[in-house]
Amino acid sequence: MVDGWIILDKPLEMGSTQGVAAVKRNLRQAGFGKCKVGHGGTLDPLATGVLPIAVGEATKLCGRMLDSDKIYAFTVTFGSETDTLDLEGKIIATSEVRPTLAALQDALGAFRCTSEQVPPAYSALMVNGQRAYDLARAGETVELPSRTVTIRELTLDGFTGTDAAVESATLTAHVTKGTYIRSLARDIARALNTVGHVTMLRRLKAGPFAIGQAISLDKLNDVGQGAALEHILLPLEAGLVDIPALNLDPEQARAVRQGRVLAGLPHDDGLYWARAGNLPVALVELAGGSLKVSRGFNLSDVAE
Repeated sequence: MVDGWIILDKPLEMGSTQGVAAVKRNLRQAGFGKCKVGHGGTLDPLATGVLPIAVGEATKLCGRMLDSDKIYAFTVTFGSETDTLDLEGKIIATSEVRPTLAALQDALGAFRCTSEQVPPAYSALMVNGQRAYDLARAGETVELPSRTVTIRELTLDGFTGTDAAVESATLTAHVTKGTYIRSLARDIARALNTVGHVTMLRRLKAGPFAIGQAISLDKLNDVGQGAALEHILLPLEAGLVDIPALNLDPEQARAVRQGRVLAGLPHDDGLYWARAGNLPVALVELAGGSLKVSRGFNLSDVAE
C-alpha cells in the first residue's frame, strides 16, 4: 500500500486530472498496482506550480486541501481583457490607459480585505448542471453569483513599462479558498480605469505544501523507471502540519479505530489529528473534552 503526498510542480498546459493520471501511471509502472489517487485543488492548464496529489489514505484529506489558503505569483498585463481573463481567450475589450506606478501601489491596498468577487465565466463552476466553461464556449452568456473571498496579502514584485505608464505588473497574492486570480487581475485593472488579463500564473503554496517541496514531471517519471518512491513521497501527516497533533495511548487508539467515544480529554476544543506514536489514527474534533472522529485513517495496525 502507498499512502502519502506527491507534490507536483505542474508544468504549463497540463491539466490537474492529467497530473493525477501521471501519478497513477508511474505508480503502476513501478509495481504498486492500483492506487487511489486524487488532487488537492485544480490548477488551470495555463498555470504552473504546486499541485498536491494525494495517494491512498491521504485522499481523505483532499477536502481539507481544497478549503486551504493558497499563494500565487501572477502577472497582469494592462490594455486588453480576454473572455477567459488569461492568454487562452480572445480579446473582448481594450484600453489605451496605463496606470502609474503610484496608482497601482495605492490600488493594491484596497484589495487586501474580505470582499465579494465574481468568478470568471470560463470556470469549472456548475450552472444548472453544466460547467460554466462549457456554456461559455457554446456562446451562452454566463452570469455567476459573487462569492466572499479574502485577499490576505497582495504585494508588487516587479513591473514593466515606466513609473508613469505600467505595462504589466507581477504580484504575489495570499488568498482564501474560492479566490480566482484571473478575477483579481480583472478587478485590479478595472479599479485603475483600464482593462487587463493574466499572462503568467504560478501557485507557490497550497495549504501546508510549498513550491520547495514540489517535484518536476521528469522526476515523477523516474519513479516509473525504477527510481525510489520514498524520494518523492511525503507522509500522510505532511498534510496535517497546520493543526495540532493529539497523542493517544494504545487503548485510546483502539477505541478511536472502533468508533467509541473518548471523553474527559484535557485539551482545548478544536480540530486535531490523533496519532499513536508517529502513526496517524484519525482527524478528530474535540468539544468539551469529548472526541469525535471526522475522518479515520486505515493505516497498518495503529491500534495495536
